[in-house]
Amino acid sequence: MSWNPTLDPQVPIGDAVDSIETVIVPRARDLGGFEVRRALPSAQRQMVGPFIFFDQIGPAEFLTGEGIDVRPHPHIGLGTVTYLMKGRLHHRDSLGTDQWIEPGAVNWMLAGQGITHSERTDGAARKAPLSMFGLQTWLALPDAAEDDPASFAHLARAELPELEGEGKQVRLILGHAWGERVPLQMPSDVFYADAVLAPNAAIPLPDDHEDRGVYVLEGEVHCAGQSFEAGRMLVFRPGDRISVRAGGAGARLMLLGGATMGGPRYIWWNFVASSRDRIAAAKEAWRAGDWQHGRFQLPASDAAEFIPAPER
Repeated sequence: MSWNPTLDPQVPIGDAVDSIETVIVPRARDLGGFEVRRALPSAQRQMVGPFIFFDQIGPAEFLTGEGIDVRPHPHIGLGTVTYLMKGRLHHRDSLGTDQWIEPGAVNWMLAGQGITHSERTDGAARKAPLSMFGLQTWLALPDAAEDDPASFAHLARAELPELEGEGKQVRLILGHAWGERVPLQMPSDVFYADAVLAPNAAIPLPDDHEDRGVYVLEGEVHCAGQSFEAGRMLVFRPGDRISVRAGGAGARLMLLGGATMGGPRYIWWNFVASSRDRIAAAKEAWRAGDWQHGRFQLPASDAAEFIPAPER
């Protein structure tokens, strides 16, 4: 059985308990000019399916000449998706990728045994005021994929499946749900979707995934006799048939989940791994700074600086 602390034979089922297992209130962090709200990992939950990191970026407004500068930094043992509603981000990585991240598109970076990347608002993006609103998520990799070679894939907004009807507009970002599938191979079972609901419209969660959650991005939703405002992540018990209904002003939701990992994950800085030894080896490699022959290289088009490893 895959690792999931809620799969306990002593846990009551059906009407004996509420269908919402956990409500997570994200922690707010000021990153200098814009706010990030982090829902995962949390004290209540390390992961929802493979999702181990979930940050809301903004909404933020940058004046002309200002923006985001995330210098080159490393990752191992995960895949990343930065999904934007507003704004643009310039992604460069050690594979040679040079790609702008734009609203509605998917940029899937699989770190595997190691990759370095930067994300900036540079060039023409700073010649006018800029709005920024989006989400950055990390997905932990299953044990068998932790040492896979790094890779990057981009899917334009038009390439993603969209469903519409009964007051719902849904874009599937990763994986499969509701009979649709994103044309991108994933290392584990997963779904990730952006749903806009008209006032009082309802959306069922896919029932073919083990672990499922909803993040309320805008508006308010009703579920299991309770109401939840924006900035809340709801995590549901496996196996229940769940539907979430928008409030009277409508709502925008991110739906996420999938198969749980074979065990918990260790996290240090930007590294995720199934063992402390993997973390220690990556930490040593980054600190060595051997960009020519070592485990990590800097992006060729953004190699003038990098983020040093934390002391602890």
